[in-house]
Amino acid sequence: MPDPAISLADVTVRFAEKRLTFNCAIPAGAAVAVAGPSGAGKSTLFNVIAGFEKPASGSVRLFGEDMAGRDPAERPVSIVFQDNNLFAHLSAADNIGLGIDPGLRLDAAGRQAIVAALAHVGLAGYEKRLPGSLSGGERQRVALARALVR
Repeated sequence: MPDPAISLADVTVRFAEKRLTFNCAIPAGAAVAVAGPSGAGKSTLFNVIAGFEKPASGSVRLFGEDMAGRDPAERPVSIVFQDNNLFAHLSAADNIGLGIDPGLRLDAAGRQAIVAALAHVGLAGYEKRLPGSLSGGERQRVALARALVR
């Protein structure tokens, strides 16, 4: 059986008031819902997988590779945050381009991927729009397009 796409084994995250432990194995291509009350650890789980939160113990493996010591940019995952994390001074295209190259050194294929991602999320023609001129839902779709190009 192939390695799961995402595997957390005895991962512990400690906070002053609580300790969270995660164990899971998610196969490639699976659709998974994570549900629970406020404070249950849903965001912490995703932050551990993405590398934004360092566990006190345990192992995180993505596609069979140990992620210990790997920065978020080195991990094969993307997260669309609730507050979308767009840079206000960058166009929609540039915000998406950050998912391809953080220095925005984009070739023709990269620029085409941005156009295709915008079309995929229903924002064709929005390349030059700044986040402040977009609705909340449109900003979320730009953030989703950034995850898609990655």
